[in-house]
Amino acid sequence: MGVLDRFRLDGKRALVSGGSRGLGRAMALALAEAGADVILTGRTEATLAAAADEVRARGVQAWTIVADMGSPAACEAACARALDECAPIDILVNNVGGRLENVPIEAEPLATWQRLIDHNLTSCFVATKLIGGAMLARGGGRVINIASISAMIANRGIAGRHYETAKAAVLHFTRCAAADWAPHGVTVNAICPGLFMTDANRRWSRERPEVIEAHVRNVPMGRAGEPDEIGPLAVYLASPAASYVTGAAFVIDGGYTLW
Repeated sequence: MGVLDRFRLDGKRALVSGGSRGLGRAMALALAEAGADVILTGRTEATLAAAADEVRARGVQAWTIVADMGSPAACEAACARALDECAPIDILVNNVGGRLENVPIEAEPLATWQRLIDHNLTSCFVATKLIGGAMLARGGGRVINIASISAMIANRGIAGRHYETAKAAVLHFTRCAAADWAPHGVTVNAICPGLFMTDANRRWSRERPEVIEAHVRNVPMGRAGEPDEIGPLAVYLASPAASYVTGAAFVIDGGYTLW
């Protein structure tokens, strides 16, 4: 097998949570281009259908599941449906997450904290348990958790510390699952993105332009990332090329965390 052949995903099936928009969509399309069939979850039927059409345009199959993966019960139901209708699933990308609320610690209601911890962390646990657990039973698979550079730093000029807290937990959960499952052929790795200009961050740019501008000033490359720049990294971690990689955290931030 040649080097480039080791990045192919022909005959594999991937589930990408939050796969209809932003980084999730970019990774889903990259996996599809590498040959994987793709299952997409998301909250909006119209955007899911559009993303699924883009996946199919790459010559592979696509399925959609409308679900709020931030709700533990809905996440469980979506994973059960995916396993029932689309198994076997070889690749799981836990992409659901986001700050969503810009609330200072001293003002954040407990209910908001719990909802957003569920959104960013519990969703990762539930899908890993169910989809990854099925991989474990079959003796192989790839789990890719989308953490954040916020797992490693406290962002400046913004509140909502549920996000940093949950992403730090996602990162360590990745390491723990990797250690537990390495002897059984399932790798678990994390991607830690910096600022990418997804639709959500374009909204932040309109509502709080000073936050985005301050961040970009501290990126050595001098710009934010574009969503399609994350796709090749997801393909690598999903592919045979990464067969000896587990428990790793791949920072992709234009150098922001160097300073």
